[in-house]
Amino acid sequence: MTKITVIPDCGNAPRKGFLKDFNIAFATGDVNFIIEHVSDDIHWEIYGDQFIQGKEQFSKEINLMKSYVADEVVIHTIITHGKEASLNGEMKMGDKTYAFCDVYRFASAGSSIIKEMQSYVIETNR
Repeated sequence: MTKITVIPDCGNAPRKGFLKDFNIAFATGDVNFIIEHVSDDIHWEIYGDQFIQGKEQFSKEINLMKSYVADEVVIHTIITHGKEASLNGEMKMGDKTYAFCDVYRFASAGSSIIKEMQSYVIETNR
C-alpha cells in the first residue's frame, strides 16, 4: 500500500483537491482515473525522456507505467491559477527517491480535463 502525505491545505480549492487525487492515481497505478482526465489532444513532455502526444499514445504510456507503484508520495506544494497549475513533491520507489514537479494546463479555467503536462523528474540522494 502506498503511503501518501499531502502538506498543502486543499481546503476550499477544488482544483487543488483534483490535482492531489490525480497524483495519487499516478502513484497507485489508477490508469482509468488518469486517462479520464486528459483531453484527446493531450501533450505531455517528460523533460529529458520523451514527448507524448494524443490520448492514444498517452494511454499506452500510462498503461506501461501502472506497474510502477510508489511506496510513498509526499506532495509539497500545489499552486493553481486560472487554466494553469503546478504541483511538486517526492516519490519513493524501492530504494530510490525521485523529486518531481508537474506543470499543467487545463482545457478551461473551470475544467478538470488536462490539455498539457510538463514533467520534471530527478533521482535524489535521499
